[in-house]
Amino acid sequence: MTSFSTRAIHAGQEPDPTTGAVIPPLYQSTTYAQDGIGGLRNGYEYGRGTNPTRDSLQQQLAALEGGKHAFSFSSGLAAEDALIRGLLAPGDHIVLGNDAYGGTYRLINKVLGKWGITNTAVDMSDAAALAAAIAAGNTKMVWLETPSNPMMKISDIAAAAQAAHDAGALLVVDNTFASPYLQQPLALGADVVVHSTTKYIGGHSDAVGGAVILNDDAAAEEVGFIQFAVGAVSAPMEAWLTTRGLKTLAVRMDRHSATAMTVAKWLREQPAVEQVLYPGLEEHPGHDLAKAQMKDFGGMVSVSFKGGEAAARKVAESTRLFLLAESLGGVESLMNYPSEMTHASVKGTELAVPENLLRLSVGLEDGEDLIADLDQALGQL
Repeated sequence: MTSFSTRAIHAGQEPDPTTGAVIPPLYQSTTYAQDGIGGLRNGYEYGRGTNPTRDSLQQQLAALEGGKHAFSFSSGLAAEDALIRGLLAPGDHIVLGNDAYGGTYRLINKVLGKWGITNTAVDMSDAAALAAAIAAGNTKMVWLETPSNPMMKISDIAAAAQAAHDAGALLVVDNTFASPYLQQPLALGADVVVHSTTKYIGGHSDAVGGAVILNDDAAAEEVGFIQFAVGAVSAPMEAWLTTRGLKTLAVRMDRHSATAMTVAKWLREQPAVEQVLYPGLEEHPGHDLAKAQMKDFGGMVSVSFKGGEAAARKVAESTRLFLLAESLGGVESLMNYPSEMTHASVKGTELAVPENLLRLSVGLEDGEDLIADLDQALGQL
């Protein structure tokens, strides 16, 4: 199965052997009968350790990212936590983007910082700055988001991988914004891919989850141990819903990307708009690189306003189809004011988001309807 869409529909999704059900059943059981003490049926013992529904999702995730191992967690941050604690030790150093997702920075800086993990935040789209931040022998992990959240910066995955590997560090790519359909970090040299599967992978705003995908057997054993020992696993229902969402990822991302381009082009022509950040626009500084390492440009658009914070807040609170809400990647369009919402935890730091910026998650509604909604909101300025 070489086609992405074919793998999305069939990987880990064999018909039920008992009934022939085309959609594998949802296994809600927390425990499994043993055939005598220690006589496990196909390795199933207890739900925290193994579950057939979660196993199916993990096979699906590995197949779509081109990885050997995949682990599904209860949230994206749970996945990141398991990865870092599984592969790093107190005293190790992480280099991450200076516009990384606020929750990731909070985890690394405030939670794992107390555990002895240090970090340096740099502009990951600046190869020289990245190289300078990597301290050979101390930096063990380089953490990359591309496109970044919410500034939509594009970073060279292959170059970042080379810089990390030259220093003996691992490159982790948060592929949430692009999804495995639009971007394949492992094929470009990354060691690990992480996702908030809550977003585009699930795609319907009804299942929170996270994932870690990688190839190295020893690293996978460490991550798997943390998954089992700490227990932040995805529940069966969430895993089942995420699997369902993955099957339509390709067609959804094609539509998200096409409509986002339409919205971005319209926004850049509006007098109230200061700047539109969308890698699909030729004037975006990362356009050529995004075109080279992505299949398309995705559904996320950030926009800043000449009227400052007041204008951004007014627009955010005036749309009707664009719902004012956290998260992204669902079939419905969402409007987010990062400074006070998704990135509130980094306000006042070097990762702070401009107060005149809004982040749009462009959904699957008709593009003309979305533009009409934005038009009426901008008309209230």
